[in-house]
Amino acid sequence: MKRHILTIALATTALCTTANAAELRMSWWGGDSRHAATQAALKACGEKHGHTINPEYTGWDGHFEKLTTQIAGKTEADIMQVNWPWLPIYSKNGDGFADLNAFSDTIDLSNWDASQLEDGTRNGKLNGLSVSTTARLFVFNTTTWEKAGLELPKTWDDLVAAGPVFAEKLGEDYYPFEATALDAALIVTLYGTQMTGKPLIDPATNEVMWTEEELTKAIEFYGTLVENHVVPKWQDVAAAGNVPLHENANWTAGKIGGTYQWDSTFFKISDPLEDGQEIVYTDLLTMDGQKTAGVYRKSSMVFSISANSDNQQAAAEIVNCLLNEPEGVEALGSTRGVPASKAAIKQLSDAGAIAPMQVEAQDRVMAAEGPAIHPMMEFPDVRSAMEDNLELYAYGEIDAATAADEMIYAIKEALEDMGS
Repeated sequence: MKRHILTIALATTALCTTANAAELRMSWWGGDSRHAATQAALKACGEKHGHTINPEYTGWDGHFEKLTTQIAGKTEADIMQVNWPWLPIYSKNGDGFADLNAFSDTIDLSNWDASQLEDGTRNGKLNGLSVSTTARLFVFNTTTWEKAGLELPKTWDDLVAAGPVFAEKLGEDYYPFEATALDAALIVTLYGTQMTGKPLIDPATNEVMWTEEELTKAIEFYGTLVENHVVPKWQDVAAAGNVPLHENANWTAGKIGGTYQWDSTFFKISDPLEDGQEIVYTDLLTMDGQKTAGVYRKSSMVFSISANSDNQQAAAEIVNCLLNEPEGVEALGSTRGVPASKAAIKQLSDAGAIAPMQVEAQDRVMAAEGPAIHPMMEFPDVRSAMEDNLELYAYGEIDAATAADEMIYAIKEALEDMGS
């Protein structure tokens, strides 16, 4: 009798497993290492939870267009890697993706803090879970600053004062910092945010929060950096070919003493340095009377579940496995940056799979304060409005007030286009 009962129990279990098994699709972009790691993770998680997940992967180019077409035709994958700024495009009112709050019994949301969950929330609905969180941090070359006889700066005033010292002690081709194009626009954004305590664009209202006078002051501060030999002139950088920082011989030789970069780029900018050059992350520079530290922090990408999926529960099991469970975390590693999930960070840190410098940078990212960033700050139209007018100002073709007026006008136009 016991043998019959056991046989029936085993048969019932097998039938339940088969009944709950789902065939899913997951789409993402990336390079070869990410593709290989993700496929390994999907295999491990699929075997653990009894599901089959078919991979759909591409490079970065064209992925936005492909995903847009799929979502419009309701043929998107069950699980998607979505660029964070795309959320308001695909889910204006929060209905474009499944609400992951509904799967809180399956996905351990406690591994993300409130600000990270807010990044993926649209109209109160959790449309995506942050895979990794990134922010801009200051990076300084300790070798160069020691050579100049200066301590690393802690305030903007310290940085401005260092410009003439670098020129006098090290030479006119040495600068304590660099900021051109996007880097310059983000320095203006940081300075203005610290000064006003407000984001340039309010995520809650979709309105420009700074006055023209406030933006003018932030732009003029960039001019102060140029005038005091803190950063190279925009014209000089352009004449040299607008070489990316990690390929810039002046950076690799230590002639540029600092930069403002994403924390996820540490090895990209540190590996090319010549022997003897050392760089470190520091806290954000400060100003007297600042309203906030002004950290520019955002989710680098999110994992979302299709609102049209017939297997949302199964998809939630796989998402939790990829981001929180040992099998998925081990397979993915840091192919998408330092994970946002606390469980994943601990597991990879304990295993020595994340460099201490990466963990230190991530701690600084999460500890810094600042208002939420509007996804539109990452849109091409907004970035062009900032960079193009800042370049005209740098070349002396317009003054700071005109640059501020043109920026605000173009940004408001972009916001109206998004809302229409």
